[in-house]
Formats: sequence, C-alpha cells, structure tokens
Amino acid sequence: MQRIETIQKIVECGVVAVIRAESKEQGVKIVDAVKRGGVKALEVTMTVPGAVDIIKEISEIYKNDDVVIGAGSVLDPETARICILAGAKYIVSPSLNIDTIKLCNRYRVPVMPGVMTITEALTAMEYGAEIIKVFPGNVVGTSVIKAYKGPIPQGNFMPTGGVNLNNIKDWIDSGAVAVGTGSDLTKGAKTGDFDLVTETAKKFVEEVSKARTRRS
Repeated sequence: MQRIETIQKIVECGVVAVIRAESKEQGVKIVDAVKRGGVKALEVTMTVPGAVDIIKEISEIYKNDDVVIGAGSVLDPETARICILAGAKYIVSPSLNIDTIKLCNRYRVPVMPGVMTITEALTAMEYGAEIIKVFPGNVVGTSVIKAYKGPIPQGNFMPTGGVNLNNIKDWIDSGAVAVGTGSDLTKGAKTGDFDLVTETAKKFVEEVSKARTRRS
C-alpha cells in the first residue's frame, strides 16, 4: 500500500524537486525551502556530499509530514538498497538498470528509471516501473512523450532535465504525469537566497495545476 501511496503523492503534486547541493548543510536547507513551497516529492541525488545521511536525517525530520523523500542519480541496486535503508521512499535513476528495478520491486519501493528510447521505456514497464523518467528532457524535447504514448498509451512519463517555468505547460500538455526539476527550481540556493527557492517552488506547483486545469 505504501508504494501506491508514494506514487499517488508524486502524481498529485506533479513536481519532483531534484536536490543537488555542495554540502549536507546546504542540502537540508534546500529541502526545507522546497517543502515550504509546496513540493511534496523531494529527490536527494547521490551526487550530493553525504546524500545518504541527508536522506536519513530529513526522513526522520519529516516522518509525520505529507512529503515523500527519494533518492536520485542511483546507478545500481547496491546504492538503491542503501538509500532504502536510510529511508528513501522511491528511487530515481538516470538510466535503465534492470537489477535496480528488481531490487526496488523486491522491497515494494517505486523506481523511476531513465530512458531515451521506446525500447527502454517498454522494457522498464515490463519489469514493473510505474513511472518512467524521460532523461535528458532538454535533448529529446516535449514531443517525445506524445511519440511514446502512441504505441504505449498506458505509459506514465516524467521528464527531467531542462524542465523550467517556461516549458512546464508543454510537458504537461504532452501527457507527462509529473516533472522533475533541479537547477531551475533551486538556483536561489547558490547565493543563499532560500526564500527564492521557496517562491520558485510555489510557481512550479501553480504552473502544473494551471496546465492540468486547461487540459481537463
């Protein structure tokens, strides 16, 4: 049931915040700022120093909040298992790794593998991935989701990479169930302006809501 609830929360919010930071302290501050902006899905990437410790810490801090903490840039099942033990409720990868999907399925944790081709997308679905990460989004473009949904309309796609406030409408219109965004969301953190991060998060949530309303 927890797996289903996690997926539902990600889809309902429509925005996954990709957290990259230069330190554990900055990472925690970014997470807090994004959360205050209304983004409920927080993805701490393994490229952040002390990423596993951050996942463990914020999972404890927000255990009673309506947010889901996940791990990103997960390249293999070994890393996925470590993240799950630290409290990660979902796993995101930049690539398609079957063993990672199997590991996550074993522990009933949602996994979002990265794909660039229809073959990869179909393979990920056949192994049980509910949401497919389209990466890098700025390379394949918004039209790729419509192309994918031609032969596999049942697919759930989430673009990451190059998603910003100017094109988020196009991604939702193309059929994305959610979007992943990093630097465009958290750029204020580079100058220590975490209020800007919060305001930007609010705008992302609002734009997804507007785009969905127009589609309905």
